[in-house]
Amino acid sequence: MPSSTVITIDGPAASGKSSVARILAQRLGYIYVNTGNMYRAMTWAVLQTGIDPNDQDAVRQAAAGIVVDSPVTEGQTQVSISGRILSAEDLNSDPVNRGVSLVARVPEVRSRLVADQRALADLGPLVMEGRDIGSVVFPESPLKFYIDASEEVRAARRSAQGHTDQVAERDRLDSTRKTSPLVIPEGAVVIDNSHLTLEGAVQAVLDRLPPTE
Repeated sequence: MPSSTVITIDGPAASGKSSVARILAQRLGYIYVNTGNMYRAMTWAVLQTGIDPNDQDAVRQAAAGIVVDSPVTEGQTQVSISGRILSAEDLNSDPVNRGVSLVARVPEVRSRLVADQRALADLGPLVMEGRDIGSVVFPESPLKFYIDASEEVRAARRSAQGHTDQVAERDRLDSTRKTSPLVIPEGAVVIDNSHLTLEGAVQAVLDRLPPTE
């Protein structure tokens, strides 16, 4: 079991899991962890070296020398590379969007970042979201959720955010990778967020949490 309470929230790209997890953490007073940003930070750093994310061997070699730190600011983890806190623009650029699933499929990248994610439980209660949190990072957590939405709704959300990456291709890469594929974790509560408001989705999670003392 993790050293602190961990609520795990998994789901595909643009399902709304990040927004739900962030607000849920604020409501509960937990630390919010976006593990996707850790993989995005690694992808950003790999791209800075000029490496093609499709080249798994080159990614593996480059990643071995890249350290991703996760300092906590105002109740949520940030990501930094060599002491530089990466901005939302760094993490969500189109090159990073296109490359993150490719970098994340490299087993050595995943094993290292999974270890980093598990260590964050020492900081206190967490709401941690990603694509393998309930299935791989904290499978023993009793508080597991999977936020889903239709491909059409998710594609429309990405387009509205100004991004050009294809959610269907992201889904294919994330669901078929050999290491820690995107799956619905055993025992997770599935919430279809296709037509819920953000408040409605957050409340759907809150309603399924056990009462606190």
